[in-house]
Amino acid sequence: MNLVEQAAKALVLAPAGIPIPPGILARSPQEAAEACREIGACVVKAQVPTGKRGKAGGIKVAATPDAAAAAAEAILGMSIDGHPVESVLVEACAEIAREFYAAVLSDFASRRPLVLFSTEGGMDIEEVAASQPDALRRAVIDPEAGFSREDAAALLRGLDLGAAHDQVVDILARLYAAYVASDAELLEINPLAVLGDGRVVALDCKFTLDDSAAFRQPELAGAAASDPATELERRAAAAGLKFIQLDGNVGVLANGAGLTMTTMDAIAHFGGRPANFLEIGGEAYTKAETALDLVLSNPGVKSLVVNFCGAFARTDVMAEGVVKAWETLRPTLPVYFSIHGTGEDEAVRLVRERLGIEPFDFMEDAVKAAVEAAR
Repeated sequence: MNLVEQAAKALVLAPAGIPIPPGILARSPQEAAEACREIGACVVKAQVPTGKRGKAGGIKVAATPDAAAAAAEAILGMSIDGHPVESVLVEACAEIAREFYAAVLSDFASRRPLVLFSTEGGMDIEEVAASQPDALRRAVIDPEAGFSREDAAALLRGLDLGAAHDQVVDILARLYAAYVASDAELLEINPLAVLGDGRVVALDCKFTLDDSAAFRQPELAGAAASDPATELERRAAAAGLKFIQLDGNVGVLANGAGLTMTTMDAIAHFGGRPANFLEIGGEAYTKAETALDLVLSNPGVKSLVVNFCGAFARTDVMAEGVVKAWETLRPTLPVYFSIHGTGEDEAVRLVRERLGIEPFDFMEDAVKAAVEAAR
């Protein structure tokens, strides 16, 4: 779950004691003008949960209320990376002397939190890491030990931060504490700016909440921005199905989220690209026709894997739903079944007799065949 900049600053950075500029959220040009009257010269920024807003024309400087209204009118209603702009953050202009980068994220390689810092702020951090690897400092954190001011000072040792050094140390320690307290996957400040008067302030913020921790963070989860949905995803949601459309060419029908993800991983492992996430199990087998139609409606799909593994849920009941759907929709693309668990003998016989298709003994073989067919 991602928060827009204004929410991330107000709900995560400010409570942690990390300085942010004065800002007001506006949903109309008139509100932007009023905010500018209160704040003064300002920056009007599109509030969408994605980066590179400036390149898309979603960030404009305004010296007067009329200019702020004009900027808001130009930005509101835009679509940036698929996200419609419904509000803007009107924030006080800052006299920037220097820009840094600071972040804490969940590092999947080490399976631990990772603190990052660079003196090359205001830039795409991936470009910095590629072109100037020595400019990006990294610290893998032991969650039991935490990350203190002393640890922050050690990370910054040898960097010429001037009078901003102690403030940056304090902000890094607070940033890590906020990351832990908010159950974040990513908490990033870019740029972390040194202003003309010497203050160090977070001028932007990206925040991603760990979805599995949403129950512990109701305020953050409630403020999360909605992701843009495709037409197929909207159809699935209306039918009560969990469907995510991807850009691959191998369709997936499986029961249970875990088995679906395993199937997708296997497709990628054997050189294919999954076209969707869609689990169908439990009561969802009654929606097999809708589910199958969703998968087939994705124009990129060239083959299909149906992977059922039953414990409490019976595979023959799930297979019955898919077979009926197949007989109704009559698709022509190749399909490969893997069926194991409760009711598998009946399920295999059903698929064999009604569709004339022989299920595979091993999931890997079904996936390999689907990947090859999609090529």
